Amino acid sequence: QVQLVESGGDLVQAGGSLRLSCAASGNIFRLIRMGWYSQAPGKQRELVATINPGGRKNYADSVKGRFIISGDNAKATVYLQMNSLKVEDTAVYYCNMLGTSREYWGQGTQVTVSS
Repeated sequence: QVQLVESGGDLVQAGGSLRLSCAASGNIFRLIRMGWYSQAPGKQRELVATINPGGRKNYADSVKGRFIISGDNAKATVYLQMNSLKVEDTAVYYCNMLGTSREYWGQGTQVTVSS
């Protein structure tokens, strides 16, 4: 059974940087897309960034110019470089991978940005 294992969440001051990592423990057949979503307290989960096998990237407007998504489709690993962090970036960040047969989610990693 495939599991997504995330790491990299932490407490950081505003203006700082973090790098989130996610790796799949097993094989995902025909990976279509990898990405990151965030969920702040009392809010719905929302898209942060995605990347497809061709390298095409998509970002939420709120993170454009600050966050960079990268990944290795063959190894089913995805990263999120988070720069110039803001207090409003505080949330649980979830890794997501979409294959042709199903979608997978990580357990979430907490990112807290202090002022």
